[in-house]
Amino acid sequence: MDKEVDIYTTVQGDMWDSISFKVYGEDKYSKELTRTNPKYSNIIIFSGGIDLICPDISNIDSSTTPPWR
Repeated sequence: MDKEVDIYTTVQGDMWDSISFKVYGEDKYSKELTRTNPKYSNIIIFSGGIDLICPDISNIDSSTTPPWR
């Protein structure tokens, strides 16, 4: 069974870090968003109406957690 893909539709003035904050509650995942959406990686300030794929960050979080935690 395929996992449902999360999509974020941009609004005028969105930037990678602000999208990360809106979607994940933290701006530190902007790099993951950019890597998942390479077609838009050259955009700094978005226009409205662009659909971006939002990766599952649960795996990212566990890989950056120190082994003692």
